[in-house]
Amino acid sequence: MKLYSIETGLFKLDGGAMFGVVPKSMWAKLNPPDENNMCTWASRCLLIETGDRLVLIDTGLGDKQDEKFRSHFYPHGEDTLEKSLAKVGFSPSDITDVILTHLHFDHCGGAVKKDINGQLVLTFPHATYWSSYEHWEWAIDSNPREKASFLQENILPIYESGQLKFTEQDDIGINNIEIEYLHGHTVAMQIVHIYRYDQTISFVSDLIPSHHHVRMPYVMAYDIQPLETLKEKSRILETAYENDHILFFQHDPLIECCTLDRNEKGIFVAQTFKLSEI
Repeated sequence: MKLYSIETGLFKLDGGAMFGVVPKSMWAKLNPPDENNMCTWASRCLLIETGDRLVLIDTGLGDKQDEKFRSHFYPHGEDTLEKSLAKVGFSPSDITDVILTHLHFDHCGGAVKKDINGQLVLTFPHATYWSSYEHWEWAIDSNPREKASFLQENILPIYESGQLKFTEQDDIGINNIEIEYLHGHTVAMQIVHIYRYDQTISFVSDLIPSHHHVRMPYVMAYDIQPLETLKEKSRILETAYENDHILFFQHDPLIECCTLDRNEKGIFVAQTFKLSEI
């Protein structure tokens, strides 16, 4: 099994929303905001090469959105999904499986693109797209709190393609990948544990979007059930610490991975490193 970090570019989100109840006087030292209180975040995906399968976890924002969208989220940087796949020797047509942790635009936007005629088509024509059925139902009948994150142009073409499967109903068929469902950030978000040799790499998605969010009070204001997030994060961190998991961060602009340690104050980030270094 080989693992590749796939950078799809940077974007901006409101710092207060990303750090929740933590005061700006604290979080601004960690990820300094611009004059509009916006902080820069990564949109990092993970590619798994195992046997004859090439599995991509999440797809970033994509590049099909209009200028109004861009004015809200400021996508920028030199990296794109296609460029990063090419750097490790692959193209979108090589991908066999796409696991979507959830259907917020910054996680699934790159799953669908516009062709030369402006029509919406799947970015990965030969892939099976994997979602949680419970989350899919939640997303297509979205609530006012999350409606701006569930964009129909990112979601409906996947369903209409016939390439969609649900992890609760179908076996993904890869023994060294395990999916766990969490409900604090959104309903039935999937996080993915990858077992490679004697290592476990946990793709923690928006449960712990950056290494700063390992700290218990750091819970995003976007979460629909923040107290549930606290319970889930406590449990996941405890398991990760006890079993020496490596955490893979999707949105941290600087840090890809970390290990954990514990002291009298609780679990904290021990070592940080790039995925390519493990």
